[in-house]
Formats: sequence, structure tokens, C-alpha cells
Amino acid sequence: MQLFHTRRVASAIFDDPNLVSCAGLVPMIALAQQCDLPALADVHLSVPTDKGANAGAKVTSLVAGMVAGADSIEDMALLRHGAMGTLFDRPYAPSTLGSFLREFTFGHVRQLDAVATRLVTGLHDRTSLLAGIDGPVLVDIDDTIIEVHGHAKEGSGYGYSGVRGLNALITTVTTGRAAPVIAGQRLRKGACGSARGAARLVADTVAAVRRLRSTESAGLVLLRGDSAFYGHFTVSAALRGGAQVSITVRLDPKVTAAIAAIGDDDWTPIEYTDAVYDETTGRWISRAEVAEIAFTAFSSKKANQQVRGRLVVRRIPDLNHRGDDGQATLFDTWRFHAFFTTSDLDTVTADKTHRGHAIIEQVHADLKDSALAHLLSGRFTANAAWLVLAVMAFNLTRAAATITGPALAKARTATIRRTLVTVPARIASSGRRLTLHLPRNWPWETAWNTLFDRLFGRYHPIIA
Repeated sequence: MQLFHTRRVASAIFDDPNLVSCAGLVPMIALAQQCDLPALADVHLSVPTDKGANAGAKVTSLVAGMVAGADSIEDMALLRHGAMGTLFDRPYAPSTLGSFLREFTFGHVRQLDAVATRLVTGLHDRTSLLAGIDGPVLVDIDDTIIEVHGHAKEGSGYGYSGVRGLNALITTVTTGRAAPVIAGQRLRKGACGSARGAARLVADTVAAVRRLRSTESAGLVLLRGDSAFYGHFTVSAALRGGAQVSITVRLDPKVTAAIAAIGDDDWTPIEYTDAVYDETTGRWISRAEVAEIAFTAFSSKKANQQVRGRLVVRRIPDLNHRGDDGQATLFDTWRFHAFFTTSDLDTVTADKTHRGHAIIEQVHADLKDSALAHLLSGRFTANAAWLVLAVMAFNLTRAAATITGPALAKARTATIRRTLVTVPARIASSGRRLTLHLPRNWPWETAWNTLFDRLFGRYHPIIA
């Protein structure tokens, strides 16, 4: 591609008051309003009046900025260009929004958590965000370090990643028909352990899943996590809520002894890297194999704190074989990966399901590619509120994409933003009606029109 008739490009002037760069915010904010986001923030937030007046409008502005790609307070200036003041009421200045966030205390962050939870409920009622919630549901939990620089950030420290930062813990809910939705979030000190506060977050998430379901006799709820969350408090929180667990375990002496007790004939080849399916025998020819054995977790604790289940083990050849030094050991030939589960899934299915836990890493990457690219403030509570707002923007964007059809329903936030949100438009008014003139031959015109028409009730009801 090259410029055509270069001489015609005489100048560039920022002087058109009727242009906007992100016309997709119109249906996005319409969806947020139909889910009562401004009203929920006004009701639940008790930020002091001098800085917290019109909390609903300010929360909606912050979410809108993040949906449009803002990853800092300064970026919120994109809400105040061209004809944005014609389309939206009260596009606040970045300084006003920053002052609002700096007034947050821990209690206000928890109030904002309540708003985020109710927003998910509203989105579920109006879109197919959580289609299939009455069937099997996978709840994933994991944390990540958001890197910061310098000592100005309250609570920053060196965690397991070896970099200075703050620790963000999230839980996601995934169904067989829908992409992951963030159901819970906490910002913690950078040096805290991964499992800190996990039990409370798991309990809240499992309870939220129960509220979202239409029947008490719905399908399995399975909590997946890595070895950092293999602890009595987290597992018990899930079990009390009616969920089952599938959590990686550390290869401590007790687990090692259980693996050694598995018979040689108990291993089953599975579909894995370089596996080939033999149609004659109906089995996989694979270097990876799985087996299971009965196992009691937390056996060193009191009897009422012990949990009975299964230890599912996957083994693959150890390519770093060190040779025989006269002392045969369990791990010279094989590498073992084990997890503890209370589910009724068969061994092969349980292993495949557990490996799907890695999907939560994509959610973390998505957040860091969006609003969590930076943490805006030196105040810990302002950053904690920023995390909750980023989650609301993530869920709102995902819900809007589900309205357009399957092509974008599971796309990354950056893709949805590029196709549906950051679409330039010229505003024209006639009488009391506004018309958005968008680019001709926009590749995603059909998806954009579907979203717009559904939200403004032209052809179909919004409920999927």
C-alpha cells in the first residue's frame, strides 16, 4: 500500500466538531445503562460527597474509557473530543475522575465489587454472556503480578515472579457455550502468597454461580486451580458451596508414595503432543499416560477437615534422563503431574478438563493488554478500584460481542475494540434526531449494525 496522489494531502487540521473516533461506545453505554450500571453505582457507593458526587456517571465514564482503550487516567481525555459531548452527558475530565478514585477506601472498593457482581447479573439477563450456565460450569482461580516501577505504589513488592508489582487475583466462570467471564477480583500486596484471600473469593464466586442459575438441580460446578491453591481453606470453601475441585498438588512425600502405588497396568495413553489415534484398537498411541488412585487430602489435619477424592496423575518421559547411578528412583524415567479431584469424571476426561485451566492465563493477558497495562495511582485503594472497573469493562465488552453472533463472541478484547468500538463516525442532527455516519465498506458493518439495532430495539428484543 502506498499514498495515492501524494500532492493532494495538503494539510491536516483538527477542527471538525462533529466527528468521534469511537462510535461503538454508543451501543456499549446503552447496554450498560440497560443493566442499570449508573444507578447501581449511585446506590451502592458512598464515596464522600465533595469528590464522590454523581458516582454513577463517573463509574460509567471510567468503564467507557476502558472499553475504548484507556489504560491510564490521562487516556480518559478520549471521552472529551469532537462530538462526544453531543452523544454523552457529562464526559468528565481526567483530573475529576482521578480525584474520584483517590477518595476510595477499602470499604468503597468492596461496594464497587457489589456493583460489578450485579452488572454481571444484568448482562446475563440481557445477553448470552453466560449461555449454558445451567449446564456444567468451570470456575478457575489464579493470580498474576502487575509490574510497577519505583516505591511510590502503596503495597508494591517482589512476589513469586521476581519483579516489583501488585498482585491481582481473579476468578472466571466458563460454560460449554460461552467464553470466560470474570466473576471475582481482588488486588493484593505484591509480596503476598497466592492463596491469601482465595477462600473468600471462591465462596463468593460459587455463590454467584448459584444465583445466576435458573434451577437448583443444574450441572456440575468444578473449581480448577494450580498448586498454590491446594489448601484446606480454599478446597473447603468450594465444597461448602456445592462445587467440586480439581487442583494441582505438589509432589511431596505423601503424593510421591501414592504415585508409586499405581500399578504398571493402570496407565492409559491419552491424546497429547505427538499422539496418534489407532482406529483398529480404538486407543491413542502416545508418550503421555494417565492413571488414578484413591487419595485423602490434608490427612495431617483433623478428621472433619480431611477430604476424600482421587489423585489423577499424568506421566510423560523425562527427556533429561540422568542415567542409572545404582539407585533406582521414581522420577528417573518419567515426569509426573498430579492433581487432586473430587469430581466423578473418568480419568482421561478429568485430566483433559484440568489442563483447560490454562485458559485463565489468557484472561490475565487480555486485561494486561487493556486497562491493566498500568496502575494509575500511588494509592493502593485507587488501584484496587481500577482493577474492578477494568473487570466491568471486560465483561461489558464480552457481553456486547455475544450479541453480534459467534464470530466475535469469544474474541479478545482488543479484537472487539478494533471492530466494534473504535469506529469513527460523523454526527448529523435533524430536528431532535442524531444520525451516525460511519465509514463505507467497514468490514464488520453487519456485526456493528446487529449490536446497534438490538440495543435500540429496532428489529429484535435484546434478550438472546
